Amino acid sequence: MIQGRKLLEQGLSQLNIQFTDKQIEQFMKYYDLLIEKNKVMNLTAITDLNEVMTKHFLDSVLISNVLDMSDFYTLVDVGTGAGFPGIPIKILFPHLKVTLIDSLNKRLKFLDDVISELKLDGIETVHGRAEDLGNNDLYREKYDLCVSRAVANLSTLSEYCIPFIKKDGVFASYKASDSEEEINNSKNAIKILGGSISNVCETALPGTEVKRNIVIIKKDKCTSKKYPRKAGLPSKEPLKK
Repeated sequence: MIQGRKLLEQGLSQLNIQFTDKQIEQFMKYYDLLIEKNKVMNLTAITDLNEVMTKHFLDSVLISNVLDMSDFYTLVDVGTGAGFPGIPIKILFPHLKVTLIDSLNKRLKFLDDVISELKLDGIETVHGRAEDLGNNDLYREKYDLCVSRAVANLSTLSEYCIPFIKKDGVFASYKASDSEEEINNSKNAIKILGGSISNVCETALPGTEVKRNIVIIKKDKCTSKKYPRKAGLPSKEPLKK
């Protein structure tokens, strides 16, 4: 497994992220757990060692090239799936208190096992739909930073995510490099939810030709109690102009 490990170390160095041997070992253990569980549960279509290192692990931590992670203390990952980007971020920035949210409980049981095996502290999993949890006072406007790699239109994703962040907090959405039209079309929805796009950062994924847009949304004011709307509506009827 030297090749994959070396690829990860080189990629992190290219991103100017400091790391320890222990953190690299945590990533390798995470990979083993992911591949083993993927045999019985659909967690990822990407299973090749080198591809997981780049397209999951390094992709997840691209955010550190865009934001200073020491500026944040609490982080929520909405629609975490197999733990991306939340767990790779937690491994490298252990000071963060992390909440992983997903609507599928069996995925979260896998993530609980990962958290235990990797001996990660200050990280929890929460089962539920973003539309419901975003209206729950335990989670609403409680986080400095929200991240999501979920596959959804940015208008829809903003309605899922912006309610979780505090005023002056940040929502960072991972998007493909050809997402300019989608980003432009989401601006009004973001404004309705109390936010504004402060930056769209194109970053290169180390060791690949892949470019990524990370959309940085600042929360300027508290989100109206009208949002998020009830489950299903944000995806069926995204907020428009």
